[in-house]
Parts: sequence; C-alpha cells; structure tokens
Amino acid sequence: MTSATQRLTEIREQIDALDEKLLDLLNKRAGLSREVGQIKSDSLDVVFKPFREKEVLNRLLAMSPGVLPEDHLRAIYREILSSSRRLQQPQTVAYLGPEGTFTHLAGLEYLGRSMDFTPCPTLHDVFLTVASRKADLGVIPLENSLQGSVGQSLDLFLQYNVYIHAELFSRISHALLATRTDLAAIRTVYSHPQALAQCSEWLRTNVPQAAVVPVESTAAAAARAEREGEGAAAIGHPRLVERYGLKAVALDIQDLPDNWTRFLVIGPTPTVGSSRDKTSLLFTTPDRPGALAAILNHLADQGLNLTKLESRPLKGEKWKYVFFMDVECDLSQEQYENTMKHLTSLCHTMRVLGSYPTGPHLYGAGMPQEQS
Repeated sequence: MTSATQRLTEIREQIDALDEKLLDLLNKRAGLSREVGQIKSDSLDVVFKPFREKEVLNRLLAMSPGVLPEDHLRAIYREILSSSRRLQQPQTVAYLGPEGTFTHLAGLEYLGRSMDFTPCPTLHDVFLTVASRKADLGVIPLENSLQGSVGQSLDLFLQYNVYIHAELFSRISHALLATRTDLAAIRTVYSHPQALAQCSEWLRTNVPQAAVVPVESTAAAAARAEREGEGAAAIGHPRLVERYGLKAVALDIQDLPDNWTRFLVIGPTPTVGSSRDKTSLLFTTPDRPGALAAILNHLADQGLNLTKLESRPLKGEKWKYVFFMDVECDLSQEQYENTMKHLTSLCHTMRVLGSYPTGPHLYGAGMPQEQS
C-alpha cells in the first residue's frame, strides 16, 4: 500500500468516525426539537421563529473557523432548521404554483424541504389560504429590483388579515428551455409577461423569428413547451428541465444581470420575538394638505429610516390611495410606543403588517416579478 493510499484510508476512517458523532448529535438535537414542539403546543406558541433562526445562523457563522464556506453552512442549517420545525409540528406553506415556479423554488431554498408546500393557482388563493388558517405560512413575491412592486400583493394586504413574518431576496436567473437545442428551430417562446420583458433584448437578438406568447407562469410555460415539442420553448428557471424533461438551450438570458426579487413569508397571526430589523405599515391619510408630509417628518424627527413608500389606489374610493411603508426598525418595541401613537394620530387608518428580521440574499432561486 502506497503512503497516499494509506493516508486516504486513514482520512476515510476519520470521516466515518465524525459521521457517527454527527448522527448521534443530530438525533439528540431532534429529540430536543420534539420537546420544544410539545412546550409550544401546550402554550399555543408558533413553530416558525425567523428571529430565533437568524440568531442561530449568525452565531454559528461567527464561530465558524472558515474551512466550511458560509453558503455551505447556511444550506446545511436550512435543512436542519426545516427538520426541526417539522419535528415540532408539520407546517403547510401555500405558494403561487404550480410546482417549479420561482416562488416555489425560493420558498424551498429559504424554508427547506421538510415543509409541506401546497401550490395555489393565484395570489388571491395564497392570501385566502393563509388568512383562513388552511396553511401555516405563505410565500409571495412583493417587488423586483428592476420591475418594481407586485401591485396585486400590496392590494391583497388590504383584503386579508395576514401578517409578515420574514423576507428573503432571490437573484433572477432565466434560461431558455426547449426539447431541442437548435435556436433556429424555435418558432414560439412562452413565459410569464415579466420574464418575457426581462429577456426581450436577448429574444430579439437570438430568436427574432419566434413569436412571444405570455402565459400565467414560468412553470406553465415549461409544461406547454414540453407538450408542443419541436418549435416551442419556454423561459424559466434552469431547474425546470428536470421537472419537464426539457433541455437548457441558453442560460442567464436576462438582459440585466443584477436582478433580484423580494419575497415575503406571511402568516395568519403577528410575530413575536426579538431581533426584528424592519416594520411594514399600511395606512391612509386624512384628505388635507400636508398629511403625508406630517407622517414623513415625524419619522425623520425620530431618526427612523424609511426604506420603501408606495401608494396604491384604494378600491371603491376613486382618487383615494393607501400607502405601503417599510421602516428600518422594530416599531413594536416599547421605546417606540409614543412614536406609534403619534403616527397613528396623523393617519386616517393605520395597520401594522409585521415586524421581522431583514432577509438573506439567496442565489439559487431567483424570479421575475411574476404572478406565479
């Protein structure tokens, strides 16, 4: 036996021994998770605690000596935490389906594969399913870094009494998918309208002969391209090739590379806990000059940073608007009690959508601003 072969044998034996220790520790952790679940069940506490999970990850990342890359450590603990949640109590997550959409993939990447993901045909159904407690959580797209907000998501917060529990950001990565790899043979390209818009220059340059046809989602586009076969193609996530038996004809075909989507995880009840970095509000203003300015000035006087402000038409009230606002702090803390009282007095109506930790930036999912 050569020295290299002998050393390899020794390393494998050490890895086997470490795997046995890891297995033992994982089972001990699982047992504690079940005990936590029992305590939460007795006290009617929620299972998903994004604040606690962020603290766990941040502590481990700070302790890690660096041999294990940060993204690997995050991926490992994403599944450990997902398993821990399921051991406490199985969790159903509603998302904008069908399977394989960017919303679905982003949810998997953030919440892990131990959750029970349930596809919904529309955003309306996601909100309804969560508000009626038929799902524990929901995943929705809120805004795209290039295309702006998903207006329907903002509108549905007015209609349904749900709360924001967490946020996450996913980088967009589009691929052209087809049964054949010959670009010249493609006659029709299907996808969601926003995906088509974000790849419009690439399409004009590389498949000018193809008709561009919008459909309800990128996953639906892939299914249609599979059904029609030769001459049909879809724009969607590269992972759709596995689900629909297609080939990735071209990768990263989006016109602008630095493209992100912000998702929200919503639930039927408000969150509790510490380490909340952001608060989202939904409010209307009195019909008088300077009403909005008074609200903004009050936040500025308190030294609070406003990271998002957008108006939406108030349904049933022409020329009336509701405002969606993100403030970079936890307004639920006691120190902001007077701030919130004064802020509420300046508004016609005020609703706190949730206080939650700032989200991670995930590179494996990504999506356009799509209703899927």
